[in-house]
Amino acid sequence: MDAAPIKKKKPFGFYICSLGFTFERVAFYTVKYMLAIWIATTVGKGGLGLTDVKAASMAAVFVAMTYIAPVIGGYLADYWISPRILVPTGMILMAIGYLFTWRATSIGLVWAMIVLVSVGTGMFKGNLSGITGLLFDDEEELNEAFSVQYTFVNIGSFTGTTFIVLLIPIIGFNNVFLVCSLFIFLDAIVFLLNQKSLGDAGKKPFKVDQRQFKEAEAKEKEESAPLSAGDKKRVVAIILVTIFSIVFWMVWYLAYMPVYYYFGHGDGAGFLNRANWMVGSFNVPTSYFDSVNALTCIVLGPILGKLWTKLAARPQGDMSMFKKTSLGMIFIGISYVAMIFADMMGKGHTNLLWIVLVGVLMSVGEMVFSPLGNSFITKLAPSKLMGLLLGFWPIAVFFATLLYPNVYALLKTSNPGKFQSGYGILAVIIIGLGLVLWISSRKLDKLEKD
Repeated sequence: MDAAPIKKKKPFGFYICSLGFTFERVAFYTVKYMLAIWIATTVGKGGLGLTDVKAASMAAVFVAMTYIAPVIGGYLADYWISPRILVPTGMILMAIGYLFTWRATSIGLVWAMIVLVSVGTGMFKGNLSGITGLLFDDEEELNEAFSVQYTFVNIGSFTGTTFIVLLIPIIGFNNVFLVCSLFIFLDAIVFLLNQKSLGDAGKKPFKVDQRQFKEAEAKEKEESAPLSAGDKKRVVAIILVTIFSIVFWMVWYLAYMPVYYYFGHGDGAGFLNRANWMVGSFNVPTSYFDSVNALTCIVLGPILGKLWTKLAARPQGDMSMFKKTSLGMIFIGISYVAMIFADMMGKGHTNLLWIVLVGVLMSVGEMVFSPLGNSFITKLAPSKLMGLLLGFWPIAVFFATLLYPNVYALLKTSNPGKFQSGYGILAVIIIGLGLVLWISSRKLDKLEKD
């Protein structure tokens, strides 16, 4: 009888890569939040004094560009440049970018920051994940490793929006941008000083240096074969889910705007403040809404992972991606319903627990749907289209983040009646789309299986 396999410890290099994401996410999520607040804060209170619509638009462009840039950075790492060079270069560019907002007194330097951070993220984000993958020799280890790394990512975002933002009233917005820059410089130093822990992973472009989980001959044969009818149907399934993901992410990002500007106080910026953010003598920062999202994701990750595994063991198998997408949309729609009830019942003094409920509901929607996208595409996509179809997923977020500021500008109001009717109509549309997708899933599921 063979001896039970000994569970391998994760290599130290894995933790270096994971901490790389933690430090970067601390800075990114702090800046993402501050752009939406700082740009709309009056000059006298340390902001740029522009409108909330402009602030929402700039924050959206910041996120959008950091989702599209990794497509280019990944191409460079695939064919031309060592990922081990690109990753620290990207870190340094991001750190320099945040220095621009440290000194910014106008929107011009904000654009300079967005350009530098986007280029840096393009070099950093996907390529650090690629290096992580090269540290492991089999798929089982790899799946577990990326699950653990996802927790490191959310710890970073939680730290930024929960603790770093507390420095805003003490040292001001601009100096907090400096703190974010220092986090990324530290990130680069830690990565560069621990190169030996990574071994040879990422020294060469990914197309040269990659683990092979398939027989090379079988893989080459699969990639050269023409698309079958079943392949084409599965490609249609992927495209449909991606289109729905654009709608999902548009309303998901949009939900932050009324929380910041309608219910929120903007950390002293003086927005409408139609909620009671006081807990005892502590005035809760509006960024804690972001923290609710990160904490919910950290808690739900392992729970939903076990749930999907349990459902997959049933005779009928796991729920399809179409059903999970519909559930995600229904949850985000219900979060808007909670937001409307919160405003109706609070009458300008909404209890903070309602805001927490909104954050939890939209985070549940995210966790039911979002983490499964890459897995769904990986399982269904023909080999020859794998890279292209995986690239659709972040591009969907790119388009969604460019769309939601326009919807916010359309729905923006200080009138409670108009707020409730406008977002109520949006909630009905989103829940309706989710229900239509659920009802249609029986037919759509056949696209995955044929």
